Amino acid sequence: MSAGGPKPRRFPLGLDQVQAKPTASAREVLRPQAHLHMAAADAARLQTPQGLGLDSAGVRQRMVQRLRREGLVDERVLQALADVPRHEFVDSALAIQAYEDTSLPIGHGQTISKPSVVGRMIALLLAGEGARQRGQLGRVLEIGTGCGYQAAVLARLSRQVVSIERLKPLHDKAVDTLARLQVPGLKLIHGDGRLGDAVAAPYDAIIAAAGGEDLPPAWLAQLAPGGRLVAPMQAPGGKGQVLVVIDHVRDASGQRFVRTQHEAVLFVPLKSGVM
Repeated sequence: MSAGGPKPRRFPLGLDQVQAKPTASAREVLRPQAHLHMAAADAARLQTPQGLGLDSAGVRQRMVQRLRREGLVDERVLQALADVPRHEFVDSALAIQAYEDTSLPIGHGQTISKPSVVGRMIALLLAGEGARQRGQLGRVLEIGTGCGYQAAVLARLSRQVVSIERLKPLHDKAVDTLARLQVPGLKLIHGDGRLGDAVAAPYDAIIAAAGGEDLPPAWLAQLAPGGRLVAPMQAPGGKGQVLVVIDHVRDASGQRFVRTQHEAVLFVPLKSGVM
């Protein structure tokens, strides 16, 4: 091209001179919100149990197998724990933790006990003389219904369960949950657990889900001869709580209460009155 000729146009180029070179990223549809959608999907994946769902018997069997390895050996209790869907008794936000061996809050300053503690206390009841002779717990008084989980487990091992809860919101919720699950053989009462329920006494077994410095006299009065009571109580010296077993013994020498002490536990305080 001569020096005096027209210079070639370098900018701007005409459309006929533009050569498109598409890349993979250029062919994709841009989605500015994609990272938000991926974060939401990850959160849902982490919150949803993988494999078996919470309503699966397999999930509860894994919990039972763990409890068996840790020393809970009464197969009747293990089967009852396997039968009861614990996740139905806790807030949906905590359901993913329902089959861990941990206590969980149920509102109003109360908790649902660890499965291992529920199992241990019920196994102690079943080891009583009367329960051994009957092969089951008979008529049970439960002090502290809470969310109703322990009552549901007890119902599978008893002829009848009378359960008392002093906090009306918890009582009402337990009534709804247990009715929805169609658990039979239950009588739920909103009342003062320290007073027991003399109307339906005596009881073959009494179990308490709250601990105090002493055992209310009403509980002992309502425990049938041959019956057994299991409750947390203040440890000797006032440091912490221990599980206490009371057997109502009747023999040639008359009737008496025999007390034995077991491992350390941690329960909410036993209180009087209703709310």
